[in-house]
Amino acid sequence: MKQHKILSISVLMAGALLLNTGCTKLDEEVYDQVLETSFRPSEKDIPAIIGPAYTIMRPMYAGWQGNFDLQEEPADVIVTPARPNGWYDGGTYQRMHNHEWNQVQWQPQNLWNNCYNGINTVNRILFQIESGSIPIANGKDALVSELKALRAFYYSLLVDTHGNVPLVTDFSDATLPQQATRQQVYEFVEKELLENMNNLSVVADKSMYGRINKWVAKAILARLYLNAEVYTGTAQWQKCIEQCNDIINANIYILEPNYKNNFVTANENSKELILAVPYDEVFATQNSIHMKTLATAHRNVLNMAAQPWGGNCAVPQFIDTYDPDDSRMKDTWIMGPQYSVTTGEEILNYTRHVDGIALAGFFQGYRIGKYEIKVGARGGLSTDFPVFRYADILMMKAESLLRTGNAADAATLVTQVRQRAFATTNPAKAAVTADDLTKGSVYNYGYWKDGAVTEVQGGADIPFGRFYDELGWEFAAEAHRRQDMIRFGVFHRKTWFNHRPKNDGKMRTLFPIPEAELNKNPNLAQNPDYR
Repeated sequence: MKQHKILSISVLMAGALLLNTGCTKLDEEVYDQVLETSFRPSEKDIPAIIGPAYTIMRPMYAGWQGNFDLQEEPADVIVTPARPNGWYDGGTYQRMHNHEWNQVQWQPQNLWNNCYNGINTVNRILFQIESGSIPIANGKDALVSELKALRAFYYSLLVDTHGNVPLVTDFSDATLPQQATRQQVYEFVEKELLENMNNLSVVADKSMYGRINKWVAKAILARLYLNAEVYTGTAQWQKCIEQCNDIINANIYILEPNYKNNFVTANENSKELILAVPYDEVFATQNSIHMKTLATAHRNVLNMAAQPWGGNCAVPQFIDTYDPDDSRMKDTWIMGPQYSVTTGEEILNYTRHVDGIALAGFFQGYRIGKYEIKVGARGGLSTDFPVFRYADILMMKAESLLRTGNAADAATLVTQVRQRAFATTNPAKAAVTADDLTKGSVYNYGYWKDGAVTEVQGGADIPFGRFYDELGWEFAAEAHRRQDMIRFGVFHRKTWFNHRPKNDGKMRTLFPIPEAELNKNPNLAQNPDYR
């Protein structure tokens, strides 16, 4: 078990319940609860106090219908076709693939619900601290700043996915919140992070693992600035560079020599992870990515304690973009014959080919193997999900340099990230030049039919397409792709696998406000593409 992780612990703040049983002796001692009147937290109680504000990140990221699905299912790296054992699920995955989701679709709605669960929990804890019901003697300012930065993180997800959302900051306000514009939400996130940055811990050891320190806040801000032109219409490349430089110059994080170190079961030991969501196979079981991707027969390959469900897989067109010497392909995908760990017999064979989203065979499509699936794996993995890696910081800076005319320095950073991917195969291939990064993408966009690409579009027309490809290879299956596709102008205009772009003038780069929220709050209006 990963004992350092923040567990789902809540401090009991309610007063003792006194039952009317006729007893007149009311001064009895209470042993099974901590009364609000006697609770005096010390520094060691802080994880228990703030834990509930963080634990919602577990279902929100790698859990069923989490942010992983929301960012990957509508994109061009991963697809969930119907299988002989199911996975049509009322057309859910076809709608996500075809960008035909609606305001009752579960994936966008779950992200909304989870984010606001986190936001409301932060607001409650802030209210308890500021009202004195949780009396913090030492470190109050730092704790308040950490909570506000965490709240800003949740809003940084919402500004990306739903855009025009309510800004709720007062736990005691019972009125229905007003809807903010995407610009206002962006400005709120920026302001909250900048105002609280210097109060945050600069420590990056196990005591702050899975929590917001100063460097995490800078990473959140860097990603916000990276996508600023999408969110507000105004690019902020230089501001992104500044935040990345601060993290780089701190000399705290490194590129792990082995790419897989970031995704093994004990990846909390990686010095590349800036923020990760902690999971545990017993106590925090929501990392179920392996269950969704592995074929049911894969249970016999690894003597798994749980039966996989056999759903999503790699889009063949994306697999075809890899250089054969790029070790990230085998580090990310489970391919080809799979043998029993006990008998050595071949159990199944994953093929690159996928018939189509309407129906695919049990073993069609390479499966996600990026996150270590150990022998005897349960329904939840103990592998933590990386939200920010040091590679993110280098690549965000590289993209910002590239877009501001400094392709040479961008190429130096990209080469640095690529070196470990070719270190054991062909080191010379790690180097890229400024000219390389200004070329188009090698992704063969077009419609997938009968094992071939038809209606060919290609990717040569994508500005900085080669850099876009680099993001795909480095961050495949890390909940990046939808955001990257939108930023590079690919999401709404390209054809891939069985997805064709819409001709209705609607880009669908924002998800709809959930219908349930519209019904209970008349202050909310639906996002433009869904009116």
